[in-house]
Amino acid sequence: MAIIRNTVAKKAVFEIIQLNKTAMSQAEIYAKVNNICDRVTVYRILERLVKEFKIHKIVNINGVISYAPCSSCRHEQYLYHDHLHFSCTTCKKLTCIPNKHIALNMPSNYQVAEVFFTVSGICPDCIS
Repeated sequence: MAIIRNTVAKKAVFEIIQLNKTAMSQAEIYAKVNNICDRVTVYRILERLVKEFKIHKIVNINGVISYAPCSSCRHEQYLYHDHLHFSCTTCKKLTCIPNKHIALNMPSNYQVAEVFFTVSGICPDCIS
């Protein structure tokens, strides 16, 4: 069993992600840690939190990886995010849409490592 380390920096990064209503990129998270740690440490913390199933990665329509807390994610043989993500083309926010689940039925001879469901358009905040 792996030891789970809870450092001040890890707690700060996780809290930043939990308190934000939209997914955040590594650069956005780093900007909010107030020099508690460097960029490389933020990256390592994010990867550790993903492996601990506390957050998940989302790829937006521009290929940028963002992070959001896990709430409705399934932890089977791999971390499976069976909900939609919405990428706003106006404000660039990336949001989890947890109540819209998608079934993925892959042939048995494929081994899936990650799944990203991202839809793009204009979010409700930008429409109003």
